[in-house]
Amino acid sequence: MSVTKSQVSKSPFDQVKRRMLNNKPAMFGLVVILFCVMIALLGYFIMPDQTPNANDSAAQIKKKPVGFKVEMLKICKNMELQENSIFRHWFSGTESAYTIVPITGYRIDGLSLYATTYGREGAEEKYDLVDVVLPLFIGDSPKMASRTHYEVEGGQIRYLDATEQIRTISVAQLTEKFKQDNLESRNYLLGTDTAGRDMLSRLLFGVRVSLAIGFVSVLIALIVGVGLGALSGFFGGRIDAAIQWLMTVIWSVPGIMLVIAISMALQSKGLWVTFVAVGLTSWVEIARVVRGQILGIRQKLYVEAARALGMKNTQIIWRHILPNILGPLIVIATSNFATAILTEAGLSFLGLGVQPPMPSWGTMINEGFHAIGSQDSWHLVFLPSFCISVIVLAFNLFGNGLRDAYDPTTLMK
Repeated sequence: MSVTKSQVSKSPFDQVKRRMLNNKPAMFGLVVILFCVMIALLGYFIMPDQTPNANDSAAQIKKKPVGFKVEMLKICKNMELQENSIFRHWFSGTESAYTIVPITGYRIDGLSLYATTYGREGAEEKYDLVDVVLPLFIGDSPKMASRTHYEVEGGQIRYLDATEQIRTISVAQLTEKFKQDNLESRNYLLGTDTAGRDMLSRLLFGVRVSLAIGFVSVLIALIVGVGLGALSGFFGGRIDAAIQWLMTVIWSVPGIMLVIAISMALQSKGLWVTFVAVGLTSWVEIARVVRGQILGIRQKLYVEAARALGMKNTQIIWRHILPNILGPLIVIATSNFATAILTEAGLSFLGLGVQPPMPSWGTMINEGFHAIGSQDSWHLVFLPSFCISVIVLAFNLFGNGLRDAYDPTTLMK
């Protein structure tokens, strides 16, 4: 019997695809999710602050409003920095070679720099122009460093660089180098946080943290939930009773309490503990769905045929049963993704999740919460809360769309 093109186009997969494309809220959620994934993948390459954990700060400009602009004086650090590869920069950022000081003005008198620090108008700080501009001389030990060794003779400055080579630069060249390398106008598009760090950079980094938490925790939940659910539904009997009892116990305890208990049991806090804690508390729903689906499938003729051919139980489960419940698994995994993001935010808000200085939306809300009531602090809570709401809404809309698309009562209509 030949198969016509119209019959092929009405296959379940094509119907799911068509229904998803026609579901505007679901497609909006998908676009937001893909946009967030792109931000997470680009990471430090698109962040204004590309230092590790977007942690470049200046206490003088803490809690500044959206659109804040300031002139920065960049002073060479008293340390030796190693070059970063592109991969390392993508993964962990690059340490800045400068310490930043916000200023409102400056003047140069010979080799002395006088700068007015932001917020301290009327008072000038004096700096040695050579120390500000030129790298430091590093001693024999990498932990030991001294101020730049130099001497001035006839308008020329002779100094030792970090490789202990003698260099020469004129005062005019030093001044020009200062204006090019050590002054920077910064625009904080979304303001600064309670430590004077760029809010936009930390919000962008928070996308990576939230998606990583969601992905890893959902992966752990799928492995545990599918495994236990398949065992419970396929074998039944005492195995089913034992797993059902375990699921009932875990289901009866609030998820956040379980996560806190797991964090305390592991005697640790941080990103990896959050992965494990969230993953091990979100598998129950997956196991219940898998068990219910397998209970309805294990008596099908193709399963009986596989048994008759002598196939092992594990082969029957992985080759013939699980592929047929892939749709519901995708739907519930998408829903759990949103739940994992919310759980991580709650843990970080309580101080049990991602630890500073790594930015997390939950941690940022906690910092903003303690600043409520002070001037120019509304964005500290609103912006990370808005980001959480948008990404959770996107996953929920996409999950609802998948649920409707895989609905077996309407799939073949």
